[in-house]
Parts: sequence; structure tokens; C-alpha cells
Amino acid sequence: MHNKQQDDVLAWLKGEADIMADLTREWAEINSGSYNPDGIIRQRDAMAEKFQTLGGEAALMPVGKIPSISAEGQEVTYQPPEAFSLVKRPHAPLQILLVGHIDTVYASDHPFQSTELLPGNKLRGPGVADMKGGIVVMLKALETFERYQGADRLGWQVLLTPDEEIGSIGSAPLLKAAAKGKYAGMVYEPALADGTLAGARKGSGNFALVVRGRAAHAGRNPEEGRNAIVACAYLVQALVMLAEKGAGVTINPARIQGGGPLNMVPDLAIIHYNVRTQRLEDEAWVTEEVARIAAEAAARCEVSVTPHGHFTRPPKPMTPENQRLFDLVQDCGRTLGLTLAVTPSGGCCDGNNLWHYGLPNVDTLGVRGANIHSDQEFMYLDSLTERAQLSALMLMRLADGALG
Repeated sequence: MHNKQQDDVLAWLKGEADIMADLTREWAEINSGSYNPDGIIRQRDAMAEKFQTLGGEAALMPVGKIPSISAEGQEVTYQPPEAFSLVKRPHAPLQILLVGHIDTVYASDHPFQSTELLPGNKLRGPGVADMKGGIVVMLKALETFERYQGADRLGWQVLLTPDEEIGSIGSAPLLKAAAKGKYAGMVYEPALADGTLAGARKGSGNFALVVRGRAAHAGRNPEEGRNAIVACAYLVQALVMLAEKGAGVTINPARIQGGGPLNMVPDLAIIHYNVRTQRLEDEAWVTEEVARIAAEAAARCEVSVTPHGHFTRPPKPMTPENQRLFDLVQDCGRTLGLTLAVTPSGGCCDGNNLWHYGLPNVDTLGVRGANIHSDQEFMYLDSLTERAQLSALMLMRLADGALG
């Protein structure tokens, strides 16, 4: 049960509702698409300014380069901007890691760039749920917790990364280092619209198959050509059929590049695809099967097929360690009059990484929302206060030794 001081501290948050809504709108209208470094820096600095009012030691943390395959079939790299870290009370007996991401899926030239108030207390806008509203929740939860008389028993680190939407490849070492020595992780991905939390999560990896054939005139000597797009068609069908063989494995061929003039046999095509796995052992199976499929396509179509990419996030199971943390969150929810269901998710996030590094975590502590990764993304404005109270109460109970 929470005490009288916890009641008083949580009540303070109710007066912050308009501030939270305004800040979410302000941040959502800063474009911070994953490949927009200038926008990410602008957004990061705006967030850092707010978080630094909490005290502690702030730092910008270098992020590794992220590989990808260009339209020419060559491996290229992208250098994301630095991540933001804020550490407070690093020597307290209990240490908590709070994680969020600065980037969104909306590129700088995407038409979805502004927010709009909708009926039903909804705010529509790019990243309002995933996860600028969630970072506002994190900020205000910490502001609330710092007003608690038992706050000195708990230390925390905030880590805001610039590349979560493209796999956290560059920031993975930062997540690993931050997870070390922490008791639990709190990640601010959006909950479902009804407040349901994500429990077990699938793993994920992004891949490409680069197909190189032989160019020829489509009318004069097509038999001398080797059509890379025809090989891609075979590969796409084979990938889809492969997913049907593996229980819990999904494969999404998401983009094909290549081709040229209609009177030319195309000599280059690239398939970009995503794989989701239910079990860690599925990663090796998929890798071996894709290698087999690539070899078959190469032989059948007389082309070369070169695989690229790797798994970046392992599955996150609902282990007893994670369940114990979810039990605490649900108990805090009941205190606040919330019924918090938990359901498995095919999505993945930095919570997967943290679990892989040995840190139990709850990764949907952000706002209630829906339609993320689309131009209909929205969040419920009243969930800003609701979710900030939930996290603040969770921190207070952890500081008071709720989990021993």
C-alpha cells in the first residue's frame, strides 16, 4: 500500500497535465526521423534541457555506425548523432535504468509533420505515442519521484538513444553498458490504446539479398542476359514459404530495388526484408535456410545472391524475473484504479536488448495510443498524467524496497 506522502506527491502531477500536453505537441513537431541527424540533435537538445533540471550528471554518448545496403548494392554506413545520458545518485543502493528513443519513423520529407487535436481527448501527430509522449511521461515521473522523501535510496540513469527505430545497432553497446549494475529497466514505448502492456516480445533482424545478374538487350539478345528481378521474384516467394515452415517466425519482404529501362535485362536487384522470431534458436535456423534459398536461386537463375544483415534483437520471454516486475506494475496500477492487462507482442524494442543483457524490464510504460508508424498515429492526452503517476509510484515503491 502507498503512504500519505506518496498520495501527496502523486497529486502534484495532476496540475502538470497541460504542461505535459504542450510539451508533447512541441516535441512532436520537431522532425527527428532516424536518418535526420540535424532534427535528432535539435530534439535531443530540447529534451536534455528539460531533463537536466532534475540534477545529476549529463553526458552525450557516442553511438556506433549503422550499416545498410545502398541502391547500388554496396554496404554503406550512417553515423547517428550522440545519445543523451543523465545519471543521478550512482552510489545509491538500488539503481534503475529508464530508456527512451529520440528518433521516429517519419523522414524529414514525410508529409506527416504536425499535430492535431481530435475528438475523444486524442492528440494525433508524428511520434506522439512512439515515443515523444512517452519521454514526457518519463520526465514528469522523475520530477514527481524526486519530490519523494525516500528518493535518496534509489539512483537512476536516463538513456535517450537516436536509432531505436532502425534496430538500435549503433546504441546497443550503450544499452549494454547502462544495464550493468541496474536492478530493473523501465522503457517508454506506448501501451496499447486500452492500456494493455506488452509482455513477451519477438526478436527481430533486418536483412537484404543483393542479386547480381547480367545485362542484355531485351529484344536483340535477351537469352544472353540474366534477369536479377526474376531471381528476386523467386526469392520473395521462397522467403514467404520459409516463414510458413517456422512456428512463430514471420518474414516481411518490405522493399525491392533495381531494374531500369524496359528494353534492358536488369542486372541488379535488392530485396530488403525483416524477420521476427519467437525463440532464440530460430535465428540460426532462419540464417541457414536463407543461405540455402540464396544458393538455390543463384543456381536456378544463374545469378549471384549475397546475403547481408543480422539479427539485432533477441526474443524477450516472460521469465519469472520479468513477471515479478510486471506484478509490481500491475499492483501500482490497481492502487491508481487501473487494470493493466499484459499480452505477448510481435513487436520489439530496446526492452529486448536490455533483457539480453540480463536486465528485467517493463517496456510499455509510455502513453496509451495506437496507429503508430502511420500518419494516423495518436495518443490519449489523459494518459500522460495516468502513466506518469504509474511510473512515479513504481519508483517510490522500489525505493521503499517493494521487491526486497
